[in-house]
Amino acid sequence: MNKLNLILSCIYPNYCGLCNKIDENGICKRCEIKLNQYKKYNIEIYKDISFNMHISLFPYQGIIRDKLIEYKFQKKPYLARMFATLIRREERVMKIINDYDYIIPVPIHKKRKQERGYNQSELILRYTVLEKNKINANFLKKQINNLPQSSLNKEERKLNVKNVYTVENRQRNNLGNKTILLFDDIFTTGNTVRECSNILKQEGASIIDVLTIAKD
Repeated sequence: MNKLNLILSCIYPNYCGLCNKIDENGICKRCEIKLNQYKKYNIEIYKDISFNMHISLFPYQGIIRDKLIEYKFQKKPYLARMFATLIRREERVMKIINDYDYIIPVPIHKKRKQERGYNQSELILRYTVLEKNKINANFLKKQINNLPQSSLNKEERKLNVKNVYTVENRQRNNLGNKTILLFDDIFTTGNTVRECSNILKQEGASIIDVLTIAKD
């Protein structure tokens, strides 16, 4: 266990995210089998005009949906370990992850991060990615504390993310010809990751792909 994961383990308890039994992976074998019933046989991979590929592990329904809502809105950061384990169990996904120059979590506004205590996407990555230097959580910044996308309809969501994100530390973080994996927890309309992808394209990234836990 590396130093960062050791610190995280001290802050967040090693419990199964479903049955609350002690488990260092955040999910016990029995509950993992239960969750796999929701998984699509093939990991969903498709192209979009704003990014090259989207990989999603689960449909946004059932217990996956319930746990993502708890994780984001009920201050249960320990569930990050469970989601990270579900990603790490997918050898195909982990092989893809290892091929990128940078992995960027979708940022949240500083006010929301203070309220929640963590960026849900970044925390999952910290448990998932072995090469921590690949995680670039300081390139994109959410400059406007907009309404939660989950509270809006399809048309409102598209307008809600316009000009919300910006680039920070441009001089220190040169993305010219770099391959980027953009990570978020949920993909619904895709407006959030499209907005972020377009910014990364403008900064010269050569390939932008998207990974999410679930797709609605």
